[in-house]
Amino acid sequence: MWRSPKPRFDVASAICQGGRDYQEDAIVTDFPFGTDTGVVVLADGMGGHAAGDVASKLIVTEVYSELKFQSANFVQKERHIPDLMTKVAAEANTSVREYIRYNPKTRGMGATLVSLVLVENRMFWLSIGDSPLYHLRGGKLQQLNEDHSMAPQIDFMARQGLIDEEAAKNHPDRNCLTSVLIGEKVTRTDCPRTPFELKVGDIVVVSSDGLQYLEDSKIQKILQKYRRRSSAEIAGYLLEAIEALADPDQDNVSLAVIKLNHNTPMERTIAPKPIDVVADQSGKVTRVVNLDAAKPAEDVAASAAGQPALAATDAAGGGAQAFKMVVGGK
Repeated sequence: MWRSPKPRFDVASAICQGGRDYQEDAIVTDFPFGTDTGVVVLADGMGGHAAGDVASKLIVTEVYSELKFQSANFVQKERHIPDLMTKVAAEANTSVREYIRYNPKTRGMGATLVSLVLVENRMFWLSIGDSPLYHLRGGKLQQLNEDHSMAPQIDFMARQGLIDEEAAKNHPDRNCLTSVLIGEKVTRTDCPRTPFELKVGDIVVVSSDGLQYLEDSKIQKILQKYRRRSSAEIAGYLLEAIEALADPDQDNVSLAVIKLNHNTPMERTIAPKPIDVVADQSGKVTRVVNLDAAKPAEDVAASAAGQPALAATDAAGGGAQAFKMVVGGK
């Protein structure tokens, strides 16, 4: 019996509002079956600022649309992916600035950004802000991307004995961002030129910082315990653990779980169409037909005899309407 091949990536995303009045996170994942590539884009709107939800949606839409547009070139132009991701992030920041310009009441809105591009087992990322990118291998959890908040500096002060650990953990400035997309200069961007190589069995979690209401040790325990389950189940267990905290101040949580099922090369690859190729105008190609509005409806129908086009009659005026129509040559 013929069996469908196992997809390279097992991916699931999840989102919850937590204890907040509004959902200010946005996330999109795209891993088409039959390809060797995938994209994740996540943005966490700045809570407490005007239109954080607008900022996150705007940034995710801008970044994802451009990465999707270029996705057919990922394999052939893999070494240029970091440049593309940097360029797209800058364009998203410009879009935020333009939105604020025409909507002054939203001044102060912004969002973090984590974007991933996977090509076979190689993972590129760009991150701005404090949304974490986790990786589990051999039962050990690590955060791959930089944390652009005050938390690393505060933790360093605790290790140096300048403040105690409890004070560091509850420091009011922990979540203050040192880099974020707010339509102004971006001070820090984490975008390695060398991709991170995944192994079969690895688990990747990209999330907003709302997931960090769980201790890293708890996240590690969940990922390790359910590592053989599907990504959708793992995402569910993470949200279940968040709900079990019952923290009234729980931030929004959005996340994506990615597992690498296998690392077998694809037999068929997606080939991008060269921009200088002229489309074949044979009967098999979908085309656009313009109907002449000046002709009576019966003349249009007669001239279109044998063609898969239709004529429309204006019931009010009795004349033929002018319209464009996409028809196939089947």
